[in-house]
Amino acid sequence: MRPVPPVLAAAPAVHIRVRLFARYREAAGRERIELELPEGETVESAWSAVTERLPELARYRPYTLFAVGHEYVPPTHRLRPDDELSLFPPVSGGAGGDTYRVVAAPLSPDAIASAVDDPGAGGIVIFSGVVRNETEGRSVKFLEYEAHAPMAEAKMREIGEGIRARWPGVRRVAMLHRVGRLEIGESSVLIAVSAAHRAEAFEACRHAIDTLKRTVPVWKKEHFEDGEVWVGLQSG
Repeated sequence: MRPVPPVLAAAPAVHIRVRLFARYREAAGRERIELELPEGETVESAWSAVTERLPELARYRPYTLFAVGHEYVPPTHRLRPDDELSLFPPVSGGAGGDTYRVVAAPLSPDAIASAVDDPGAGGIVIFSGVVRNETEGRSVKFLEYEAHAPMAEAKMREIGEGIRARWPGVRRVAMLHRVGRLEIGESSVLIAVSAAHRAEAFEACRHAIDTLKRTVPVWKKEHFEDGEVWVGLQSG
């Protein structure tokens, strides 16, 4: 007789309550979601489970803040049975509502426009840096981006604070840079600025991308049909 393989017990499940706020609640059409997750799963796993049910929320991942109970937590935070996980859009109110993130998820122009929307804004300008299919006559297959994320986010925030000091009419600023592998046509960086007047929005957005390219520690590697090369500090 053949030996019978042992039956492995399934990992115990934990019950998690998820609360949605503001535009997330409206987009989902509900305030609460109940989840059953394997024991030891993280906040990021819960987000994935939520967006499987509500794919319309997936585009907001780069802007989402997480809290368990009354404390903010990172995506790597491990959930416990009966935790209440809250999903927040960027909070409103002045510079505290600005967004500066390095992310692995795809970037959405619609979502970043929502992040800088403000009733006092007369214009919103968005810059999207897109992966092109050639560089100096060489055919590009894909790009890889790498960053020192904490420093990159701090430098982006510094750029945003400089924008607010230079252009007082600016209402909101959002700067996102993606890392990892990016295919042709995908956005590597998104910058959005809302301002009382369009001239300020245009000038501030251009200043943001020009300064980011010079100062933010993000590097890219270009993969060609005939080789690959690291370009260096935020070129392209």
